[in-house]
Amino acid sequence: MIRINDDITIQDWELSESFTRASGPGGQNVNKVATAVELRFEAARSPALSDAVKRRLKRIAGRKWTQDGALLLRVEDTRSQARNREIAEERLAEMIREALVAPKRRVPTKPTLGSKRRRLEGKKARGEVKALRGKVDPE
Repeated sequence: MIRINDDITIQDWELSESFTRASGPGGQNVNKVATAVELRFEAARSPALSDAVKRRLKRIAGRKWTQDGALLLRVEDTRSQARNREIAEERLAEMIREALVAPKRRVPTKPTLGSKRRRLEGKKARGEVKALRGKVDPE
């Protein structure tokens, strides 16, 4: 069971773990011990998350979101299976916390009169500079 905040906890039935051999350094250990953790969270079926949170989580997860609505995290950062498992759970919890924060709606604003004037004056000055670049009259 993973505790996200005071209101939300992820139950064990929503998570499944599998262990594989990790790539990278580790000497003979890397060939013998399955230390990489693949954590699968059934996000689409989770009763703990609302639909809006699931949509934001899907956007945050990107390619980690599978077609059947599961979130797949693979961690092979350390040589320890237990530590990789902790890191995977922390990353999942952080992604869910990020999805819980609803983005603020953008309020469209209009440019101020002063900013419009400054923009037009800048354009006018630039046009005058470019106009002076022409050929000089021999007269």
